[in-house]
Amino acid sequence: MRDQNFASPRRRRFDDDDPTFLKRLSHDFDTAWDVAEEPAAESAEAGEAGEGEWTSWDSPGVQHGPEPVPDWVVTDLGARDVDRGVLKTGKEADVHLVERGVPGTDRRMLLAAKRYRAAEHRMFHRDSGYLEGRRVRASRVTRAMAGRTAFGREAIAGQWAAAEFAALARLWQLGVAVPYPVQLLGTELMLEFVGAPDGTAAPRLAQTRPDLDGLESLWWQLVDALRILARAGLAHGDLSPYNLLVDGERLVLIDLPQIVDVVINPNGTDFLARDVTNVARWFTGKGLRIDPEPLIVELLHDAGVR
Repeated sequence: MRDQNFASPRRRRFDDDDPTFLKRLSHDFDTAWDVAEEPAAESAEAGEAGEGEWTSWDSPGVQHGPEPVPDWVVTDLGARDVDRGVLKTGKEADVHLVERGVPGTDRRMLLAAKRYRAAEHRMFHRDSGYLEGRRVRASRVTRAMAGRTAFGREAIAGQWAAAEFAALARLWQLGVAVPYPVQLLGTELMLEFVGAPDGTAAPRLAQTRPDLDGLESLWWQLVDALRILARAGLAHGDLSPYNLLVDGERLVLIDLPQIVDVVINPNGTDFLARDVTNVARWFTGKGLRIDPEPLIVELLHDAGVR
């Protein structure tokens, strides 16, 4: 087992409950994405025939991700959005795989559409601690949220989606490895799909079995990301091996609706310490012994709370 020494100044550049993953999708992506062969034309013809809905890119009230918009994002108003199946179900939101493409062309992309559940089907069982320090302008809305009325629960759902969208946009601009937030419309957040062109999602860190060199690389990528968050006064708030993706050799942070302002939130330091402890425990269990305390102290100092 390899010990990790935080005394080294080494710097490298670079959610909820256990989710349920549904592996069957409603489309053969080998045909949809191999644009050099005839099946791609069949996919385009399906779009021309009316498969899916017109893109929501220009829908009233939609918010777009930060500029510059990556070249791979399909913004054509003639594009169609086709739901290809469920990637993940959770107590608070479901994640669908959506293909957005322009009929008759090879312009297409995959998106992860995170859809927060309606009030009667949702269980925001830990929202009170995360929402401390967050306020909305209308006092009526604040009271409704505090009282967990039906209207208040809807407001909380909207705040979760908006908070995750804003967090992803900010972290993307700071250079943290997160999915690019393509758009937000109501309580549906459309994100960059992290995975293969055939619709196979990148595995969660908890699903991987890297060797010691791979573990060390992933750990230092995580440390770099946590340092950037801390310097911005933030903590993930619910960090675990289940909301980190391993995309090839790259570690990607996901599931950020509960992102915490370490300074404003009275529980901020506890959330940050728990984040580090959770992931350090996983890495230690895989053979890279991590003492979380030195990193916790460093991050709190970077966040300006100690």
